[in-house]
Amino acid sequence: MAWNEPDNNDGKKNQDDPWGGKRPGGGGNDQGPPEIDEIITSLMNKFSSVFGGKGNGSGNQGTGGNSISGGLILGAVTILAVIWAGTGFYTVDEQERAVVLRFGKALEGVVMPGLHWNPRLVDSVTKINVTRVYDASFTNSMLTEDDNIVDVSMTVQYQVTDARSYYLNVLDPENSLRLAAESAIRHEIGSSDMETATTSAREQIALDVMLRLQNYMDLYKTGIIVSEVNIAEVQQPAPVRAAYDDVIKAGVDREAYQNEANAYANQVIPEARGLARRVLEEAEGYRAQVVAQSQGEAQRFSQLLVEYQRSPEVTRERLYLDTMEEVLSNSSKVLLDVEGGNNMMVLPLDQILRSGSGSVSMEAMSTQDIRNLSNQVIQDLNRQTTTRVAR
Repeated sequence: MAWNEPDNNDGKKNQDDPWGGKRPGGGGNDQGPPEIDEIITSLMNKFSSVFGGKGNGSGNQGTGGNSISGGLILGAVTILAVIWAGTGFYTVDEQERAVVLRFGKALEGVVMPGLHWNPRLVDSVTKINVTRVYDASFTNSMLTEDDNIVDVSMTVQYQVTDARSYYLNVLDPENSLRLAAESAIRHEIGSSDMETATTSAREQIALDVMLRLQNYMDLYKTGIIVSEVNIAEVQQPAPVRAAYDDVIKAGVDREAYQNEANAYANQVIPEARGLARRVLEEAEGYRAQVVAQSQGEAQRFSQLLVEYQRSPEVTRERLYLDTMEEVLSNSSKVLLDVEGGNNMMVLPLDQILRSGSGSVSMEAMSTQDIRNLSNQVIQDLNRQTTTRVAR
């Protein structure tokens, strides 16, 4: 016999379960073990009472279920509301500014640093760093003004100064900056020849690119400030780089030769100018000397004329003696007055000295030496004359 089918004393099956509980459809008031739905109902009543509901374990089962469901919903909504409100708090750092979109529409202004609250799922908050220096690099092949191809590598450094414009006015600010930078560098490289772009004008080209790029950013209202543009290198494509290197080397050699020529010119030209000035000054001095000498001679002649008119004979004799003195003082010959006649003997001392040892010149002899030599010659001549007369 099964455990749930016992016989009573009357020989009839008991319609209650072994625990004393009343089976469904049976009679009796004995309490049995609780059913699962009763346990769940009891827990729901307790939970509902916490949130203001009224539990009813013995009342109508349908009404109790509705009350329990309403309390659960209210509690769940309250918990979700608290969680939703808690997740709306956020912090903006000192280096950042925040842009808020409410249902997709931007609010006026930006959110400054500090603790803020915005409703989740209603507002969308985007933080943007406005103190960081960003950099972007570009490398492209471009055409110069003289139809040469060059490879340009460039780096742009920029900052975001207007977070609202940066986030709202342009769909992709970084891509816009890249395209604008390429446009600016192509314009500047296309306005320069290859030699200028690859050598001396690189810094000026970078400055012009920065100004043009900033104009583009202001025109697009991106909120970006370009702080620096560096052109790393401007060089020819690899297949022709060797030939262009030779051209650059030739240009460097040309500049070196020009510098040497300029240095030589700077050295020679002042010397030539100094020499020309010296010649002019010497000519001026010689002219002044000749003029002064001529004026002195003319004045002396005028005075001499006066003296000549006073005593012609004395003046003529004086002029003759002065002239002979001047002429004979520049001669290497000596005239001797030989006794015993009116003859004058010419003594060629220069020939006598040359016929001797030749080690003594007339310029090296003093007046006393000449006088002693003359006396010796005169004595020899007098001796020869005396011997000739005695015979």
